[in-house]
Amino acid sequence: MALLSINKEKLSVDVAGDTPLLWVLRDHLKLTGTKFGCGMALCGACTVHIDGQPTRSCTLPLAAVKPGVEITTIEGLKTREGKAIQTAWQKLDVPQCGYCQSGQVMTASALLARKKKPTDADIDSAMAGNVCRCATYVRIRAAIHEAARSLA
Repeated sequence: MALLSINKEKLSVDVAGDTPLLWVLRDHLKLTGTKFGCGMALCGACTVHIDGQPTRSCTLPLAAVKPGVEITTIEGLKTREGKAIQTAWQKLDVPQCGYCQSGQVMTASALLARKKKPTDADIDSAMAGNVCRCATYVRIRAAIHEAARSLA
């Protein structure tokens, strides 16, 4: 039995320690906003925050989640940065198919939490490895800049 803090709620799960966090979230806790993409931590669709840091959940076994850390999924993203990113995403019509968007939003909000005025290079570096098969990268970058301006 593992006790987890997810979206500021204490939850216990009874699953094997080698179960990836992604499947704990989706299958056991029904938090389906975090997506399965590649299963190898390469595409970013499974990104959640662990203590505010963007983390790929598809390859992170439950046993590796340290006791007491705060896990935040897209459903629980309530920070100023997260709200600003989501507003900018809608304003600039970033999503097309939308499948990668929760991972993109989680990564972008973590970037703004640590860097208030990111440059294009900062954005490219932070977002590297978050794959958008619809190739909305230009709109993603523009939305991050828009969110940063709204937070200033």
